[in-house]
Parts: sequence; C-alpha cells; structure tokens
Amino acid sequence: MLHGEQRDLFDLTFCLPSECARRLGAREAGIGIVPVIEMQRRNLDQVPGTGIACRGEVRTILLVSKKPFGEIRTLATDAGSRTSVELARIILARRYGSSPILVSMAPRLESMLEQADAALIIGDAALLLEPSTLPYATLDLGVEWLELTGLPMVFAVWAGPRPLDHHVFRAEHFLASYRFGAAHLDDIAEAEYARRGVSRQMVREYLTRNIVFELGEAEYRGMSRYLKLACTGTS
Repeated sequence: MLHGEQRDLFDLTFCLPSECARRLGAREAGIGIVPVIEMQRRNLDQVPGTGIACRGEVRTILLVSKKPFGEIRTLATDAGSRTSVELARIILARRYGSSPILVSMAPRLESMLEQADAALIIGDAALLLEPSTLPYATLDLGVEWLELTGLPMVFAVWAGPRPLDHHVFRAEHFLASYRFGAAHLDDIAEAEYARRGVSRQMVREYLTRNIVFELGEAEYRGMSRYLKLACTGTS
C-alpha cells in the first residue's frame, strides 16, 4: 500500500490492530486490519481474500510459563492483540484444563513473570526471544491451534463498518498489494531487520514460512471455528 500501484488509493495511518478496531467503531476510519474477534464483536464487514494467518508455527505468539501449563492461574497479556489473548484462553482451557485470570501488562517477559504464572508475548517482542534457550516452558500458539483443530488460524482481516463499500475497498486491491510485497521480500527484509533487532533471514523466514496472507477455504473454516469457540464456548 506504500510502494506498489495501490500506494495512492488510501490515506494510511499505522497503529495496533486493537486500535484499528477502536477507530473503526468510532467511525474514525473506513477500513483497517482488525483482530478477527473484534470483527465479530463490532459486526464489521470484511474484505475477502487477504488477512494475517498461520498454518502451524507462527513464532510471534508465544505463551511462556514458569509453571506446568495445566497449573497456570494467572496470565500476563499484551493488550495489543485481542485475538491472541482469546486464543491463549482457548488453548489453555481445551488442551491443558486451565482457566487463568488475565492481567494486562507491558510486553516485558521478566516483569510479566514476576506478576503472573505465565506470559503471552506477541509481535516483535516474541521474535526477539529464542524459545529453546528460555528457562521456561513455551508454547507456540499457532502450533497449538493446529494440533487442537487441524485448521489454520486467522488473526486479523481487513474490515470496516457495515455497509462496507466494496467498490471502493475492492478485494483485488488488497491482494495485488500483498503480491507486490511478496515479490519484494528481500527489500522488505533489508528495510526492517535492523530496526526490529532481528536478522534479515529471520524477517524473510517469518514472512514466508510462518505467516499466510492469502486466505482460502481452510483459513475461513479455521476462522469460523475460532469465532465459535471464542464467542460461544462450544466445540
């Protein structure tokens, strides 16, 4: 949206997905990348075909615990991704029989674990961790979701208030913009790796191996399953 043929289509502002959802609810924006749980809660209309998903290891959503997972009573969470917080709740309840109290905190692992039994670390803060070297047990929630359901996990989608003008916010614009970015991954890795404190290779692997941006039938089945579990608590 910044560099391809779509760069002049929209007036862009960058913020966390949870803030995008708030702005859409306040009619301060026409469309945004929003957590799927907020799309459901706010009855938003989505643009089909693109989003942020995974089909297994996601690497940027880690649950780190100083206790066995079934004994977690308090979970420190980063409020930046409401979908990930709800996913953690589902995984802990259905795979480990734990229903912890959630405590919202800044994403600093050691301080989170001083206040709670476990911590949910997302985004760049998770990329900076190497799970195999931590002195704590760690779950990748993309892996956990796949093992629970056999389906991809969709974290965020492009969506806006109903009725969304699909002639303005055309699905093909978003798909073409993603494909432009996919064709310039080396440029993206070069521009981002140092600023985020990780290697070029990690940026490239994350964007090609961990994250899925084109959503198909399996992704939408996974999203439907997630929303059902999150919003109704049924299987």
